[in-house]
Amino acid sequence: MNSLPLTIILPVYNEAETVSEVIQSLLDLPLEMEIIAVDNGSTDKTADQLAKFESQKNFRHIKYDKLQGKGAAIREGLKHARGEFVIIQDGDLEYDPRDIVNLYNLAREKNADAVFGSRIRNPQSGVSYMRYYWGGRFLTWLSNRLYKLELTDQSTCYKLVRRELLEDMNLKCIRFEFCSEVVAKLGKMNKTIHEAPISYNPRSMAEGKKIRWIDGLEGIWTLLKLFIK
Repeated sequence: MNSLPLTIILPVYNEAETVSEVIQSLLDLPLEMEIIAVDNGSTDKTADQLAKFESQKNFRHIKYDKLQGKGAAIREGLKHARGEFVIIQDGDLEYDPRDIVNLYNLAREKNADAVFGSRIRNPQSGVSYMRYYWGGRFLTWLSNRLYKLELTDQSTCYKLVRRELLEDMNLKCIRFEFCSEVVAKLGKMNKTIHEAPISYNPRSMAEGKKIRWIDGLEGIWTLLKLFIK
């Protein structure tokens, strides 16, 4: 299997209104990469939007017949990844794909194993509902306390990690606990996680935001469970 510098895994569920713009923005990046879109059982026109890019070089579309969960979709994408590094991109417009270039370049510059995009390090980044903001800050504090890390944004979508490390983790995540599992396992591997500021344009529940309070509890449980394992 021929390797590439970067794999972008795009788990999507009912993102027909935004996913085309996201993919085009990724394709426009000055990076050698592949995009693996995993349609997580969408019931809208997401599949039709993804089909428009089937002819693009290094674009792959995997479709589930029913909703499996974000973590499950990422694990499926990872099975097919060829990149030295892997990063996750959501199918909405909350994160700006142009920030991926800086994260990738920093990983190269530092010879890093992991680089996270931090919304907290950018004062101009938007803030979602305050309960999610403070929930994310608590998860960050707990991650730092348990695993001796120095993160500012544990819950960021933009986690750029060496593929071989992700494969060695034997990930079990199903839903949004992907973030906590990756952070915990990087911590247990004693890997340094670098951070760089990114922009963030949060959307509302009415606009399709999917994470719920129960996902925060699942993230906490994942951190604690892996700590005592």
